[in-house]
Formats: sequence, C-alpha cells, structure tokens
Amino acid sequence: MIYRQLQDRDSSTWTYLLADADTAEAVLIDPVFEQHARDTALLRELDLTLVATLDTHCHADHVTGAWLHQQTSGCTVSAAAVIGAANVDRPLRHGDVVRFGRHALEVRATPGHTDGCLTYVLDGGVMAFTGDALLIRGAGRTDFQQGDAKTLYRSIHEQIFTLPDSCRVCPGHDYNGRTWSTVGEEKRHNQRVGGLARERDFVGYMENMALPHPRKLDIALPANLRSGAPEDGQVPGEITWGPVTVSYAGVHEISPAWVVANRSAVTVLDVRDEAELVDRLPTLSGAVHIPLPELRARLDEVPAGKPVVTLCPGGRRSAMAAAILRASGREEVANVQGGLLQWLHEGLPVI
Repeated sequence: MIYRQLQDRDSSTWTYLLADADTAEAVLIDPVFEQHARDTALLRELDLTLVATLDTHCHADHVTGAWLHQQTSGCTVSAAAVIGAANVDRPLRHGDVVRFGRHALEVRATPGHTDGCLTYVLDGGVMAFTGDALLIRGAGRTDFQQGDAKTLYRSIHEQIFTLPDSCRVCPGHDYNGRTWSTVGEEKRHNQRVGGLARERDFVGYMENMALPHPRKLDIALPANLRSGAPEDGQVPGEITWGPVTVSYAGVHEISPAWVVANRSAVTVLDVRDEAELVDRLPTLSGAVHIPLPELRARLDEVPAGKPVVTLCPGGRRSAMAAAILRASGREEVANVQGGLLQWLHEGLPVI
C-alpha cells in the first residue's frame, strides 16, 4: 500500500493519502482546500487515480478540499450522514466500508468532539484515522458543535481502544509535530483518557479547558456544510492562459510541445549563462536571455503583456527563475518542463 501523511501548517491538519499499489486507486482523508494543488500533484506524480475523499467530521478550523477534488478529478465525496452536508455522494454510517483496490476502510462512528465524527479503520486494524476524536496524548475539544465529553469518552473506549494495541493511531491534527501513535500507547499514556482515567475524570478535564473558538470558525463551518464548495460554486484559481500544472515540489510547469504550438503568445526567458549559449544546445529564436544570477537585478527587462515561460538545459535553474518571477508579482509564469533537453528529446523545432 502507498501511504503519505501531509500537513497543512496553517491549521496543523494532517491529510492522509492511501492507495492500492496494484490498482492505483487512492483515497484522501481530510483534504484541505488550500492544499488542492499539492495533493493533485502528488497523485499525478505517483500515477494514482483518486476515487474518494473522506472527511472525519465537519471541521471548524479549515475548509475541506473535498468538493474541489470532486470537481477536478471526478472522485466521490464521503462524510458522515448525520452532518447533512451538501455535495456528498456517499453519506456514511457506522459499519459502512469504503474500498479502494484490495484495501478497505471500516467506518466507526466516534461522536463527542462533534456529533458527526467518524474513525476510519484500515484493513481490520492496521491503522485508525481518528480525526479529532482521539489525538496523540489528547482528545478533541467538546465545548461546541454538538460536542459532549461523556459521549467522546465512550466513543474512544468502545470504538478505538477496542482495536489491537499495535493499531497505528493517525490523528486529524497535531500541534506539536507528532505524526502518529498506537492504540496501546494511548491506552497507557494519554493523559486525558488513558491509563486509569475514569469518565468523570475525563469530563472534568474537558469541561474546564476554556479554549478560544477556532479563528476560522465562521468561515469553515458554512463552507464545510457545502463540502468545501465556494458560495458562487466556481472553482477558484484556475489558470486559463495555458495547461499549467503544479508539481509536488510547488513548481508551475508547462510542456515544451504547448510552448511550440503557442510560441507567439508567450515570452520565452532563457536563463543560461553566456558561455552556455555557444555550446551544442541551440538558442531559441526570439527568446529573451537573462542569466539566472542576474535575473533579480534585471526583472524590468522581462517583457510584460504576455505569459513568461522560463527555460534552461534541464529545467532546474529555470524553475528557480520562475519562482523569482512569481515572487516579484508576475502571476502568468511557468517553467518549461524538462528544459531544452526535453524539448530536443521530443524532436520539437527550436526556431
């Protein structure tokens, strides 16, 4: 199985990518709206097909990326039926099973943080994706959004602590950089709900936390009741000037073939050193030449009015050039994927 744990730093959210290595079918658990490009790039680079997104609950601190993935990949959206969110293809209930390739996620209702919390148990107890029900050495707050400390205590003990001690606990958040734990560890060491903690102890602890409400509460809850869809129903941030992709490394890229077919519509910025222009690799007719070390000082020489595609022999230095241009405020910028070597490998004309 393919497994990746991805972080949204702004909300300290963990997103999980799971995929069957043979069928290439993948699911995303708790995707974040602003991380759509990153997650899509990883799926593309690993040659995976996203079949479903699964939210563990209706989040209050970030907007889910479920709808956006649904619109761009055609995957299904799954969330707890009790939430009643719009744009959900498969409302989930306790005991349901979500399959991808040879793998399966058992749905366990674990309310208490909210009334719509779910834990997804992989392949009979290999991993448990607990959302905000059980955290590493902690548990989700219970002071708003239908939260109830007694209910959460019972959910953890009856639905999560009954899993094998070796089962990996993969929480929805961690604010201290911790990535995972195990059921056995949490049963022994979780200061709120583990060890000899009784229900009364847990309730007393949770009812006296006095936490401020999440800063994105007023934005996140309404959006998540639409599965993350914007109010206008439009996919935001679409790049319209060309088929630009964003790599998992965060580089905006475009294919050499598209550049050749649309040569008059773009400015080609060649960032090779002067000495390289006389080697065996040809120079593109009409390209603007500014060596990469000089680019920051010569930004005003890059023509405006057209998108800019950056070029070097292998596409590495030109990726940096594209980043410099974007940081300077130029939005319509992309690196030529693979550089001039890929251009020539595809037999594309250089004039």
